[in-house]
Parts: sequence; structure tokens; C-alpha cells
Amino acid sequence: MGERSGYMSAENFLHFLPQKIFKLMKNINLIILLCLPLFGWSQAEKAPAILSWGDELKEPTGTFIEKIVNSNSNGMITVRQKRSVLDNTPKIYVERYDSKMKLRRSEKIDLKYKNSDLQFEDLIHLNGQLYLLTSYNNKAKEKNFLFYQTVSQRFTASKKLNKIAEINTGSWIKEGSYDIEISKDSTKVLVYGQLPYKRNEAEKFTLNVFNNNFEPVWNRDITLPYSDELLAVQEYKVDDSGNVYLLGKLYYDKVRSRRNGMPNYHYIILAYTGGDEQAAEYKIDLKDKFITDLTFKIGNDGNLVCAGFYSERLSYSVKGTCFFGINAQTKETFNIHLKEFDFDFLTEYMSEGAKERAKRAEESGNKRRAPELFRYSLDDLILRSDGGAVLIAEQYYIEEYRYYDRFGTNQTIYYYNYNDIIVVNIRPDGSIEWATHIPKRQQTRNDGGYYSSYSKAVVRDKLYFVFNDNIRNFSEKENRRKRRRIYYFDGRNSVIALAELNKDGNLKTWPLYPNRDANIITRPKICRQTGSRKMVIYGERGKRYRFANLFFEN
Repeated sequence: MGERSGYMSAENFLHFLPQKIFKLMKNINLIILLCLPLFGWSQAEKAPAILSWGDELKEPTGTFIEKIVNSNSNGMITVRQKRSVLDNTPKIYVERYDSKMKLRRSEKIDLKYKNSDLQFEDLIHLNGQLYLLTSYNNKAKEKNFLFYQTVSQRFTASKKLNKIAEINTGSWIKEGSYDIEISKDSTKVLVYGQLPYKRNEAEKFTLNVFNNNFEPVWNRDITLPYSDELLAVQEYKVDDSGNVYLLGKLYYDKVRSRRNGMPNYHYIILAYTGGDEQAAEYKIDLKDKFITDLTFKIGNDGNLVCAGFYSERLSYSVKGTCFFGINAQTKETFNIHLKEFDFDFLTEYMSEGAKERAKRAEESGNKRRAPELFRYSLDDLILRSDGGAVLIAEQYYIEEYRYYDRFGTNQTIYYYNYNDIIVVNIRPDGSIEWATHIPKRQQTRNDGGYYSSYSKAVVRDKLYFVFNDNIRNFSEKENRRKRRRIYYFDGRNSVIALAELNKDGNLKTWPLYPNRDANIITRPKICRQTGSRKMVIYGERGKRYRFANLFFEN
């Protein structure tokens, strides 16, 4: 959702890793397994979910699971990619697993057209049909074309390429890029195409909206009303009617920082519809407050529901929540609510000394030293049926360490930090019903956070989170010491953790340690909820991998 320190996403970062590093990352699993101690759990109560592992399988050399495309009671469909340093065109495999996570079919998809290589863009499931999306950069015509092909139940792509979008690249060197968004009810598809533009000019792109059979609804070339130095697009959505909304930060000048202690930007939403040539612009400004992260959803009444975090100090810290609506017709912002987190929540995992200093700053009115949360990225906004909302965010940042090796060569290490999750439950009147920390520490280096972060599931009135944790955090010995220290997951001593938040915000966490035959480490970014009471868990070990069903009991 929010800006992640200006770096590419962890998943995209992985695609650019050299093959040797990719193999090293996957072989770290074997090291993890050798480091796992013999351990017997002592728990006050049983975890409210059961893991049921499928077969251990061997994956083709140099490949990795890209995503779960579709799932139902009969099983699921996944995409596997194979990339090579010597070949920029990935190889794509479509796989089907049955309800017990057994691999039933795996087919390689041909990405060739008239002896030319097609670039894989996505595989999506719409209206009961699989669609393969590919692009081709025609250097002679200086255009990039986007195509779809239907994919049969036997995972054979149709011979016909259906062109649905094109980008004028302006140069045989440039390729252009596409992104795909699907509406909440899966009836509309947005194809966002990045057009070339010069530095300091307004960003240009093309919007193509289709129904779920890829029949055109409307399309238009767009030039943003502000230069790229002033407007940074954060996210875009298409609603069930085919309207497109872009959320962005609009800076007051080229210096992206505070001016005289005041915020130097405000958020705007630009709305594009099939009937209007000009964009409708919604300004979001909380005056002397920094909105540090914001997201939005389209409500059932067509109005926009916005929620996020604000700060009184910095653009990357959090003091409390903001929650408001925007009338899609009048453009007016209504029901603006700002709610500060309480002191105990902001200082929950501070040392006693740091908490005492924060208390003195709070009592003296010293905003510069008053406690705030640091570098939380807003991941999700869940709308409540009564008009309230639930915000989910994760502390995320990248540390860069430079040094000279013994040969005098300048080297750089990137440390990827994925830490606490916070969940904030907001009432319809904007007040905070409860806010809860889910303590988590994950730090790995030079891997894009391959095994870090979390996956979530909503089961009735409860939220569940799955992530990799350090086994010592569940040690009976450590619990008896009652230390506030949380041990880092760093690729060793790993265990799958399950955190549960009930409707009152009470937190419980259990280790979901697989049986010794499982021998895997999970990739949370691949795991996903596949039913009202079921998640799919994915894990790897060297060249071996397996899936599991996680069944929730309540």
C-alpha cells in the first residue's frame, strides 16, 4: 500500500537477483533445518488450527512459485517461473494441485510468437476462465503490445493472440510497462500502461478498462495535471462500475520535506470515468498534520472511504489514525476523525528507560521527543459492515551498510527489516475501539525479505496472521524469565507462528511446528486464504517444496 522506503518490492527484487544468489537463498533452508533444536512445546492451550501437509515435491532447477492464481474446494492453480541470468525471458509453468495438495498437472506455457519472445505479465482467473497476459516490445515500430490468450483446463494457451493495449515507447531501447488491477466484484479489469515522458514533465499513462471477458469498456491516454517532481502516484483502483481512482502525494515544491516545520505535501485522489475527459480531483489535507500513509476503498454507496496514519513530527512516523469519507459527487471530505494512539500503545515495547523519557516528553509537551511509531507501512484496509474499518500495517525498512573488502572493493549489504504488525479497529465515529501490536522481528540480508513479512486470514470475527518466527520466542524457559526481549528471525531457528486477534483485540500466538517430515520454511507472501476457514501454506527446503492446508477450527 504505502511507499516502502523507495525500494522495489521484495518480490520484484527477487526477479533481478543473480541465479547463484537465488540458489543460495533457497539452500539456506537446509542450514535452517540443521540448526533447529530438538524441542518439546509446552502450551497452555492447543492452537485453533490444524496443518495438513501435502507431498514433498521436487521443483525444476532454478524455478520458484510466483503466485497462487485460483483455489476452490477441489484444489488450486499456481504459476511457477524459471529465470536465468543469461536469458531475460522467463519460462512459465502452470500447475494444478488437488484438495490434498498433491501435484496433478504441470505444463510449460510457450512464450513464443512467430519466433519472437513474449514477456510474461500475469496469469489471472476471471469468470471461470484462465487468461495468460503477455507483452511484446516491437522495436521497429517503437511500440509495446499487450495480449491475452485463453488457457484451457489442460493448461494449453490458445494460438490466437488478442491485442488489448499498446504503448508508444518512443525509442527502440525503451520497453514500457503494464500493471493489472481487478475490481472487488471481479467484473472489471484495469490495464495500466506506463507511457514515456521526460524528466520534470507530467507523468503519462494509458488506462484500458475491460469487463471480465476482456471486452472493452473504455480507454484513454492520460497526462497527469502535475509534473513527476510534484506528484507521486501511490496506488490505483478500479471500481465495480469501471471508474478508475489514483491516489497520490502532491508536493508543494521540489524539496520533499517540511517547510518551516509544516507538511510539504497533501494527498489527492484523481478519478477517471468513461464519460468525462477531465479527471475529478479530490484534495485531502489535514493542515498541520502529516498524513504519513493513506489508502482508500470504494464503499457500497459509491463514496470513497479513506484511512491511514498521521504524525506531528516526521513523514515516516505514526502518532495516530485518520479516518474520513469523500463524496464522489461533490468531492467534499466528510466525517474527518483524527485519533491519537494512547501512551501505553506507543511505548509498549520500549525499554523502561526509554519509556520514562517518553513520558517526560509527553508531560512537558515536547512534540519532538514525544513517542511515535517508526516506519510503519499500511498494508490493508478492511471495511466493517457497520461503517467502521480495520487498518493493518507492518514496520518495514531497509538498512544499507557499505564497506571495503580485503581487495579494496566497495561492497554493500542490504538488511531487510520486517517487524511488528499493528492492527487498529476503528469505530464508525472515528474513535479507536482497540489497537494491538503483534510482536515480530525479522531481519535478513541481501534477499529482498524472501521469507519475511506475513499472510493473513479473516475467519468470522477473528483475524489470523502467519509468519516465520524465532523458536526461542516460544521457549518455556524464556517465558519464565518474563523478558521483554523478542528474538529475531534471521533464517535460523525458524518456526511457523500463528497469531490470533479476537473481536476485542486480545492477542494469542502459537507455534505451528510441522512434523519432522515436513522440514520446510514457509514463504508468507505466497500463502493465502482460500476458504472461509482455510489457508494454503507454502514452504521450501533446498530443491524440495510442499503445500499444506491450514484448517481453522472456530
